[in-house]
Amino acid sequence: MPNVANRSDDILLCARSLIVAGGYHGFSYADIAKVIGIRNASIHYHFPSKADLVRTLVARYRDEAEAGLAALERDILDPAAQLRAYAGFWESCIVDSTAPFCICALLASQIPVLPEEVVTEVRAHFRMLSGWLSSVMTRGAGEGSLRLAATADAEAEMFMAAIHGAMLSARAHGDAKVFGAVIHPLLQRLMTRH
Repeated sequence: MPNVANRSDDILLCARSLIVAGGYHGFSYADIAKVIGIRNASIHYHFPSKADLVRTLVARYRDEAEAGLAALERDILDPAAQLRAYAGFWESCIVDSTAPFCICALLASQIPVLPEEVVTEVRAHFRMLSGWLSSVMTRGAGEGSLRLAATADAEAEMFMAAIHGAMLSARAHGDAKVFGAVIHPLLQRLMTRH
């Protein structure tokens, strides 16, 4: 008998790749069923509605992001190096196509047509990421490793927007190198030590 937890994970992983490829409305349960080789009813057993599925996916995505940021905090003490590592994570994901786009950034562009429960999760992700970036900016400015041109909160929002915009530019140009071309000068501007 198949492991129910693994089936749920398989569904979420498939939905994640389909969202990155085509957004919220770019896939159906039939698409997931075809990729995984199960019946639609099996998906409905785990996730009664598409909104339930995507809400769960975004909540899990945020948990993964929080764990990744906690690892950065634990493994890298310098705030400037944390920003470089965060940007470097996305750059390598885009180059090797393992995660060519942040699903929350993609879904945020679709907020006007998303179910409210999904919007709530997407906004929670952005608040979490913005809060972390702001704390990094604050610490970096205080320690002298980052040079801020605005408040830490504003710099955090600009950095987050630049990361997501660079993802979009890389996708639009069909060239992963565009991400680094956008982000590296931003990092240079922020760093007091190069």
